[in-house]
Amino acid sequence: MTSTIDLEETVIAPQPRSAALPEMATAVLIVDEDRQVEYVNASARELFLPVEPIGCTLTALFTSCGATGGDSVFASIDDGVELAPVRLQLTDDRLLDCTLRSLSSGGFVLSMDDVTTYVRNAEMAERDALTGLANRKALRDRLVERLANVAQTGQATALLYIDLDRFKAVNDTLGHPIGDTLLRKVAERFKSATRDGDIVARLGGDEFAVIQSDTPQPAGAQALATRLVDLIGRAYAIDGHLLHIGASVGVAIAPNDGREPDVLLKNADLALYRAKAEGRGCYRMFAPEMAEHLPARRALETDLRRALALKQLQLLYQPQYNLASKVIVGFEALIRWHHPTRGVVPPEEFVPLAEEIGIIGAIGEWVLRTACKQAAAWSVPVTIAVNLSPVQFRGGRLAETVTSALAQSQLHARRLELEITEGALLNDTSDVLKTLNKIREVGVAVTMDDFGTGYSSLGYLQKFPFDKIKIDQCFVRDIDSNVEREAIFRAVTGLASALRMKTIAEGVETEAELACVHAAGCDEVQGYLTGRPLSAEATVALLERACSAEAA
Repeated sequence: MTSTIDLEETVIAPQPRSAALPEMATAVLIVDEDRQVEYVNASARELFLPVEPIGCTLTALFTSCGATGGDSVFASIDDGVELAPVRLQLTDDRLLDCTLRSLSSGGFVLSMDDVTTYVRNAEMAERDALTGLANRKALRDRLVERLANVAQTGQATALLYIDLDRFKAVNDTLGHPIGDTLLRKVAERFKSATRDGDIVARLGGDEFAVIQSDTPQPAGAQALATRLVDLIGRAYAIDGHLLHIGASVGVAIAPNDGREPDVLLKNADLALYRAKAEGRGCYRMFAPEMAEHLPARRALETDLRRALALKQLQLLYQPQYNLASKVIVGFEALIRWHHPTRGVVPPEEFVPLAEEIGIIGAIGEWVLRTACKQAAAWSVPVTIAVNLSPVQFRGGRLAETVTSALAQSQLHARRLELEITEGALLNDTSDVLKTLNKIREVGVAVTMDDFGTGYSSLGYLQKFPFDKIKIDQCFVRDIDSNVEREAIFRAVTGLASALRMKTIAEGVETEAELACVHAAGCDEVQGYLTGRPLSAEATVALLERACSAEAA
């Protein structure tokens, strides 16, 4: 920024007052008592080209150039108050800091410093280069300002902490250019959902935050969080891909949830963690008890990492029966964690945590290799079904991992079934389908798991020739007394039969349910009625008994 010169000293020189000014870099105008321009140096003349300033009033000069902000130039003189320089913006977006001073010889001198580069650089320093939103530093600076206002006025300010669900899968499978485009589109939706006074920032990766003030709280934050979850969760069409992501939101409101920036940020993050832990695609307001759970979560995370390293995880096997032959045709491998002091930790507690901290891929590979190894030793060559996490499709190594597990275990490929949920196919990617086709080419079967519980499972049946459909237990429970469920179940089995796919019903627990799914044309069943999950040793024993019974 060019410094303002001591112009008063210049204009009182013995020569005509404009004599020392022509070659100065700072634009200078001398204005008479009637506020008409009587002199401009070369720098000032260049600023206002093609308008000739001499003889114009300042107001007329600024108006003719389309400049904004000029009305305030004389305010300090008229009000008799020393004011900071006035910011003038020209039509080409150049920015000028204008300082007007009275001259002892009469009239005024106006110096104009071009601060465009300085201002733009300062703005860029507070902007996220990819999205144009405020960056982390700017968010913190604005939060400090808003919290100072909260301290003075008591008016509540909300901080919303947002994490995109499933963005990493898009970025990893489709590449950074698609991921970057998606982030820019998300930023546009943030702008459309917020008001002019709200501060929207990208904190890095797929993390965003919004500061919301001047609205009644918590109603304002709740309404905005609901709007963001809905808007960001709508589909995106990018380069021929139809992408689905979501948003989880944590909300903390000052002053009740914190008066300092770090405290408010931490509490919004805790609320975000709760939203993610409770299913994602929702928002949660901070509550003090959330902080109490944080040490427990960190301890569980540490224990889970240790369990993976020390091989404390184990597999149980639940039998699957063919309804026509009434014999065991396979088992599903189910992961369990028996902690030395915690006892049995439910999968629904540690699997989401493993996904969040990035070790689900390692756990999934361990499950695959262990299941193949143990199944290869069974006395009866039944199938083994292994669940895949959508995360395992990232990185493009899944097909190689599967073939490696088969080769290492010597398990025949036709005995392995991989179960995937629609989450793996949620983002329509050719890479995922290419991986599935590679897996099928070596003889491994692929099953659509939890069929009917997602968004558009029927569409997925067109995209990939699944070998089997596993009908979710929510359509099996009480099917004998629920006409609607039975109708849906029959429709699914009929559809699968037309597509030459097998069906398996999961969660069968009563004889009545078993009779209904059998009558509806289902091929196989799995559930507590036909067999609870067994240890590896008990599975071997069960198969040996079955083998002996068949021989007898």
